[in-house]
Amino acid sequence: MNVNNAPSGDGGKTVIITGGNGNLGLAVTQKFLDSGYNVIATVINEAAKKDLPAHKNLQVEVVNLTHEGETASFIATVIDKYKKVDAALMLVGGFTMGNISATSGTDLGKQFSLNFDTAYFTTRPLFQHMLGNGSGRLVYIGSRPALDAKSGKDVLAYALSKSLLFKLADYLNEEAKGKNVTATVVVPSTLDTPLNRQNMAGADPGDWVKPEQVADILEWVTSEKGLPLRETILKVYNNS
Repeated sequence: MNVNNAPSGDGGKTVIITGGNGNLGLAVTQKFLDSGYNVIATVINEAAKKDLPAHKNLQVEVVNLTHEGETASFIATVIDKYKKVDAALMLVGGFTMGNISATSGTDLGKQFSLNFDTAYFTTRPLFQHMLGNGSGRLVYIGSRPALDAKSGKDVLAYALSKSLLFKLADYLNEEAKGKNVTATVVVPSTLDTPLNRQNMAGADPGDWVKPEQVADILEWVTSEKGLPLRETILKVYNNS
């Protein structure tokens, strides 16, 4: 693996954060570092490593999470080094507009690859690892269009791909009942990012959700405070 600022592995819990250099990923990575976790963050290329802060407890890896074999190899190497992965946050994803008349099979495939395959390929080896350890937290980023037909009809490929994460979490929670391994879906509404401010200039960003607020919730879910949670879907909508 290509290691950047590899952590010592001492002390806190170990968490994998996919898409660590995105608008949400940067806030989440910083929150978990501040909370004492060993963080292994994935990015898509070498240049993206520079987006993340230098930190003794941060390891940044270039991984193509749409490739099952590469993802499995990455997970195996992390487990070999740290012995136990306590949590994984699947933040990688993509977005596209289009209703059914504008959405081709190719469009569907691209969105499924980004929003579902990346999460599934990460989850599959980690779920077995966590079952073997008798503990673990898997957290997915859902979307409101996947839950609401009115907002989903014009972003069909995106909404359909995100909807699979809710079903995956259901199946995992059923299989892991009584084993202290859980799958949680956190559903933010519009994130307060520079791009969204630019694209929605007439909206009030005060109604949106800040990435740091989502980061706080994700850390709470994976912490000792979140231990009682089961079969959880958290709608983080603020006033939007």
